[in-house]
Amino acid sequence: MVIPGHVAIIMDGNGRWAEQRGLPRLAGHRAGTENLRKIIEECVNLNIKHLTIYAFSTENWQRPPDEVSGLMKLLETMLDRELKSLHKNGVRIRHLGHCVGVNKRLVQKITEAVELTSGNSKMVLNVAFNYGGRDEMVRAVQGIISDGLGVEEITEESISDYLYTAGQPDPDLIIRTSGEYRISNFLVWQGAYSEWYFTDALWPDFNEQELYRALVFFGKRERRFGQISAQIV
Repeated sequence: MVIPGHVAIIMDGNGRWAEQRGLPRLAGHRAGTENLRKIIEECVNLNIKHLTIYAFSTENWQRPPDEVSGLMKLLETMLDRELKSLHKNGVRIRHLGHCVGVNKRLVQKITEAVELTSGNSKMVLNVAFNYGGRDEMVRAVQGIISDGLGVEEITEESISDYLYTAGQPDPDLIIRTSGEYRISNFLVWQGAYSEWYFTDALWPDFNEQELYRALVFFGKRERRFGQISAQIV
């Protein structure tokens, strides 16, 4: 099996999973959080070096207030419960996004998780929280202007250096669950040459076998990056 260096996941379908079972949407988010632990563990076992998860977008603030509040509490609970294990297993946590509008207690927990795990090297877990691809690009441009880069200094490489993922490889494989076929403002720059895998499985049902199917799909792809097949060594 070909193992990509960087896998990113749009974890979609928690609400529909709950609705199909006559449960409140937040129950679906809880189930999705439980499932995330299994997928992270399997990615560590498979020696995937970078895993990026789309936890909460800049647009998700538009959801009902009780759902937003519940999602914030779930992230707090996950950090409290899982941080020690992630750290023990060599996982480095990085936050993609900003903290504007996020309550101070959660910001502190995120900061502590990032600082505690900063020396780990088994796998990087990027948590895209309060994240939007267009917002990321705007902030990158603002940073470039603020630092006074000249026109000739603005290249693909320098722009990448101002993104939240600076210093990391672009995702090789992006997975979206729940049967939707949209990128939803996720890794707009970084995903330019990613392979995309779409599955009808709702996120709480996306188990290890579903992950393997995505990896098998990836292994069959010929990544040409603008070249033709004969040029690929």
